[in-house]
Order: sequence, then C-alpha cells, then structure tokens
Amino acid sequence: MKKTWKPWLAAGLLSLAGAAQAAGYPERPLHLLVGFPAGGASDVAARAMAAKMETLLGQPVVVENKPGAASNIASDAVAKARPDGYTLLFGTISLSINGSLYKSLPYDPVRDLTPVSQLSSAPFLLVVNPKSPIHSVADLIDTAKHAQKGHEPDYATAGNGSGSHLFMELFCARAGIQLSHVPYRGAAPAMADVLGGQVPLTFDNIITTLPLIKSGKLRALAVSSAQRSPAAPDIPSLAELGVKDYDATSWFGLFVPAGTPPDIIGKLGKVAVQAVNTPEVSATLRKVGAEPVGSTPQQFAAFFKEEVDKWAEVVQRAHVQID
Repeated sequence: MKKTWKPWLAAGLLSLAGAAQAAGYPERPLHLLVGFPAGGASDVAARAMAAKMETLLGQPVVVENKPGAASNIASDAVAKARPDGYTLLFGTISLSINGSLYKSLPYDPVRDLTPVSQLSSAPFLLVVNPKSPIHSVADLIDTAKHAQKGHEPDYATAGNGSGSHLFMELFCARAGIQLSHVPYRGAAPAMADVLGGQVPLTFDNIITTLPLIKSGKLRALAVSSAQRSPAAPDIPSLAELGVKDYDATSWFGLFVPAGTPPDIIGKLGKVAVQAVNTPEVSATLRKVGAEPVGSTPQQFAAFFKEEVDKWAEVVQRAHVQID
C-alpha cells in the first residue's frame, strides 16, 4: 500500500513532541549569557535574575560573561545555540541597535533570537552644565534653531553609536534641530568634560546623573521616557515638554535562540515575570537605575520590533556605521 505524506499529521506530532519536552523542562542546568563584563549593571541584574529563576525552575542558572563587540559575542553564541531552552541571553537595548549599526554581523538579532520577557526599563536624563545659559528644553531648541550653521550647541557622548549619541539624534529628529556631536571614548570622559564646562550638554543614564543633579553639579532638562521616572518625579519628560513622540529608554530583556519550543518560551516567560516581581530582583534593578517591567513573550516581541525599527531610522539619519 502506498504511503501518503500528511503535513498536518507531521505538524501535530511536532507540537506533541514540543509539549512533551516542555513538560519535563528543565532537566539540567541553564546557562544565561551576558554580553558585558562582570560587575557592570547588566551583570549585576543578570545575576539577581539568575538566582531567583534558579529557585523557581529547580535547576541551576549559570551566568556566563562573554563581553566584547557591544554584546555581539554573547548574542551570536546564543543565536547559534541549540534551541532547547537551556541557553539564554540577558539582552540589552544594544540588541535592537546593532543590526543597523554594524556593517555586518554573524547573526541576525530579529531572525535568530526570540524575545521572552522585557525585564526592565531605564530612562536617560538630558542634562547641562549649571553654568550654561540653557535652562530648559525650550531654550535648547530655540538656541539650536537660531544658531548659524556649524555653530550649533555641542553635546558630549560615550562615542559613535552609543546610547547617549542615538538618544540625542532621536531628540534632534523629533525636535527638528541640529546639534554638534562631540564623541568621547566612553561615558566617563564625556561626563567629565560636561562637568568641567568644556561641552555643555549630554544624555546619560539616570543612575549616573541623579546624584550629580542633586549635588548641583548638573542641571536636568528632561527625562527620555514617555512618562516621568519614579526615581526622579520632579523632572518632566521630553514628550510633555512638546517634543512629540519622544520615548527612549535603555532596557534589559531575556532572549532564547529562534526555534525554541513555544511551551518552553511560555514557561520561561512566566518564571521571568515572577522573578522580576520579587522584592530582591526589583530592588537590584532599581539600584542600577532600572524600573522592573516583566512582560509576556508577545508583548516583548512587539516592543522589540518597535525598538529595532525606531533605532534603524535613527542610525540611518545619523549616518553612523561600525565595521
């Protein structure tokens, strides 16, 4: 008797196999890869998440630091890992930018990785040296619009393609102005020159800038998120100050290799949300300037797509590319 291939039957068997695999998951230790060195904000947050997920999953969650190339080394390793739920990526906003920023990557962030849960969100603050004549966002926009070409206000950043650079480029695009970019080799030297008055303006992470604002060493103009930050409720958002559609935050999120069974993604998503909402993890996130989020895989997938599209537009406008 001739055998007939039945695609619907094959799909059903694969679905049953995935469900069976998820039912016993996890059966061995998981590995959580971090694309930045030990001791940094992402590493501290990842280790807090791993400790809580380990308790909830009943298996060790081993944190592995694979720093380098703006987290591309770790991201590539996860993208090429077996899609069985045992290799996870502690991703950051760089994952939504690198596909546009780098001329060539050994992996595709959208095609090769699947979002599991957005873990946190952290705004940047737009700040100026207190001796600057710029006292508000309106002052900055007015100064830029009336400046002669080539004499627009300078702003310092951690380097080409950095968060401070792209956040400011998004601001320029939304406000319809031009500013003069002064790139540095890292956030620390950029901030040093803003504090010293050599460059008047920068965007930087809220955890870095708040103590300097409170001590009077910086003047805050606005927060980058769509709404005010719970960490700095007195600082208005750019959106409420009239910069239409401005919303930019740094974030942490959990990813797995594409092709990971949906049931495993669902389980990891639920565990991630549980972990984020514990007092221990929430407190750790806030200590590094991040507000806990905890989203479903579907919500994070939609957010990640919006982020990829938004930053691709900004990178193109800024004509930034890294080999």
